[in-house]
Amino acid sequence: MSQESFESNLPTYDQLLEELKGIRRPGLPDLRSIDRPALRAAAVAGGFCDGSDDAPAGIEALLKEAVRRLGERDLLGQAAAHTFGLLPDRRGAPAHDRRKTAAAVYGVTSERFRKHQEPQVVQQLAEAVLTILREPPPLSGGQGSTARSPGPGAGAQLPGGPGAAGQSTLARSGRSGRSGQEPPLRVDSVPVDAQSTFTLHVSPIELLRDIEVLVSSENVYLEMSKTFRPTVSGALRLAAAVRDPAGEIVDDVLARELAAWLRAHGRPGLPVRPGTVVPTSPGSLATRGVRRIYHAAVATPLDDTYEVRPESIARAVSACFTLARAERDRYEPALSSICFPLLGAGRGGLAPAVSATWLRWAIRDELVRDARWRVHLVVRSREIAEAVGAL
Repeated sequence: MSQESFESNLPTYDQLLEELKGIRRPGLPDLRSIDRPALRAAAVAGGFCDGSDDAPAGIEALLKEAVRRLGERDLLGQAAAHTFGLLPDRRGAPAHDRRKTAAAVYGVTSERFRKHQEPQVVQQLAEAVLTILREPPPLSGGQGSTARSPGPGAGAQLPGGPGAAGQSTLARSGRSGRSGQEPPLRVDSVPVDAQSTFTLHVSPIELLRDIEVLVSSENVYLEMSKTFRPTVSGALRLAAAVRDPAGEIVDDVLARELAAWLRAHGRPGLPVRPGTVVPTSPGSLATRGVRRIYHAAVATPLDDTYEVRPESIARAVSACFTLARAERDRYEPALSSICFPLLGAGRGGLAPAVSATWLRWAIRDELVRDARWRVHLVVRSREIAEAVGAL
């Protein structure tokens, strides 16, 4: 079959979207009882199954691969996996439970998620399915056979196999891949101004190595994110925790030390001023060359969302450098490097470009005073990295 003929037989975006909406409530177990022709055709075209008999397993494998394309550490990918029960222990969960856990990924209520984030999650999942299908069809292993297995592991394989035939539509069109699709990237000497530069990392912050101070974005109550949430705070909390040989957390180091600071300063249950920065030890991140974690309180809770004022970012950056200068000579060798995430640009809701602009301005101001610091900035996706680099 020619590529033109192959693509003409694919289901449309609207057809896929309608059927995805239809299975959101009943979930994956409903795939056997009600035929979903667009999803079945997509699973067959993508090489996840042969026909109607194995269509339910093929559709499930196709959706798992689509989630992987969205990014398993990305908010969209995680919310989609919860929404459709694509996780091992969530397949048969009731619809309201799946919606609740998906809403928790964004840190919002179920009702707000239903109105605002859920439509985007379903739409992007349909787009991801089309991205898979628009790649060259998998090579046939014989009459009636396909190159992919519809079993549980099918969603973890790259369609089309290695080489040019396996490249994604995003790569072929020249657009950057999503977070989680490509390995971490380091870009040296990104200019702050005519005299100073910083190093830009496209990476989960907990994977960075040999940067002495990592900055975490927190709310004004200094309550860290849950360890399962895809935030800077949650990731650092999990990575710094001490575990026993079975992998269970036996010391939640960062949360414990923050709670101790709040008690010592008479603030348990009370907010601190936006821009306040509190230091803790690195916990288990010491094995990666990290010496300190600075917790920048920039997000103020408002009902089911957060408010981050840009000036709070500037205050937090200034406080980080003030604290780092005070602690610098307590270490041998002295502290010399510090890494910032895009403060307030995650669950805080601040646009990445706004956060980056204020960070850059505040960092430049600090480097004018003391140019000895090596400054790093970490973001999770290449799209955001490109936006930061273009500022």
